[in-house]
Amino acid sequence: MRLRRLPEKILGRAKAFSTRVRRAERRELAAFRRWIENTNNLLHLTVLLVIPLLIAVVTFISNAITELSFLLFPPLAAGTYTLFADPEGRYASPVRFVVALTVGALCGLVAFAFTQWAYVPSETVIVHPTSAALAILLAGAATWALDVEAPSAFSTALLTLVTGDVEPVEYVVSIFFASVVIALFFWVWRNEFYERRAEYLYETVRGDDHVLVPMRGDTGNQTAFFAARLAAAHTAGKVVLLDVLEPRETEGARPIDSSEETQRRPGDLAAESTGNPTADAAVERLERVAHQIRTRIGVPVEVVVARGEPLPTTLETAKNTNCDLVACPYEEDRGFLSDYVRGLFGGQYDTVAFRSVEDRHKWRRVLVLVSRPGDTAHAMVDFATRLAGKTGSVSVTTCIASEVERRRAETKLANLVETADGNIETRVARAPVTNFLTANAQTYDLVVLGSSGERSAASRFISPPTFERIKEIDSDVAVFDRGHSK
Repeated sequence: MRLRRLPEKILGRAKAFSTRVRRAERRELAAFRRWIENTNNLLHLTVLLVIPLLIAVVTFISNAITELSFLLFPPLAAGTYTLFADPEGRYASPVRFVVALTVGALCGLVAFAFTQWAYVPSETVIVHPTSAALAILLAGAATWALDVEAPSAFSTALLTLVTGDVEPVEYVVSIFFASVVIALFFWVWRNEFYERRAEYLYETVRGDDHVLVPMRGDTGNQTAFFAARLAAAHTAGKVVLLDVLEPRETEGARPIDSSEETQRRPGDLAAESTGNPTADAAVERLERVAHQIRTRIGVPVEVVVARGEPLPTTLETAKNTNCDLVACPYEEDRGFLSDYVRGLFGGQYDTVAFRSVEDRHKWRRVLVLVSRPGDTAHAMVDFATRLAGKTGSVSVTTCIASEVERRRAETKLANLVETADGNIETRVARAPVTNFLTANAQTYDLVVLGSSGERSAASRFISPPTFERIKEIDSDVAVFDRGHSK
């Protein structure tokens, strides 16, 4: 009998090991996806992988046509790096790239020809000083006149003078065709991938359209409308309103049938025939809110009343109703975030804790406060543009401590918002975050900021998250936390 059970034990252990490996692979894949959502990381990885590949392709093509000097490749590599490292920068133009390299080489060719005509060749002088000076002078003047100034033009101008066994004319022609190959690849990459990277990399562009709303506290209705505005931006959006009752409140209750407007799952409680007054009142209340949302916003709404402990029941309902975002009312307990909201933060689902100060159902002016680039920042900007719509405006802001940080901060915000649609402005404020919000929050309908979930517990203890340090501001606040399963 033991011998018979041995293969079963081996298979069981092998299956468990395989499951653990797949789980680890999913975690690593999710971590990599988050890492590459940072535009700077994406560009660094592209430079690391693409430039060697392109140089290899150019070398292969060149070798198949003719034998070229190695001096062809330094300006190509430098120019290629300039293109891919800053795809939206001053020098990131395929036409500028080709023209600058070619014009620089032509200027070097003119300088070489002039020196050959004006001076007697000398075996001791490799490059005549006049040739070098004239090549740089011509390259500077030509690129300035053509408005194609680029550092690589000066390198090709000088390298044309020292092409070795290759004729300068052949070097110029080779520079032109090699730069055309690289420019075409860059143009396709930028238009078909980089400028559309939100479609391929950013989860919120494709997800976060099924929103679960735990109807807790006094601001549940406002939170439901907030969630409906988010869901309405996607054609497949829907809202699920959830009320969780204590187990003792629903004893003897039983499920009801589905209706045309409201889908109910097995185990949900229904209004018509639960036999429990508490459950009946809960369903009736949710149905009233659902009707208002359907009427005003036009988003499909489901109603769920479930029994159990609040946090695990909320997570189970999100799973059963196929929701990818939880929008809950902001709750505090003795001045700190409640255990319920803390339990949702850091969980497997994207979560927004919404703090409402007015009975507002539209948010046209939205302030997004960004501390660092990444998936959380992209998600917050995406949510803000959904809420503002075509007629609203979004201000994406970061705060700096000193003026030397400004340029880097401006670049960070530019990379962040260039994939988003809508009326968006970027703003760099030299002020502490709390002071900036206190002075400016009243001019916005909504302030969106992160939960600082990526920071360590020790870091949050020393410097509490911004949302815990701002208590009294005259605008609604949405605190976003990125789910670990993303």
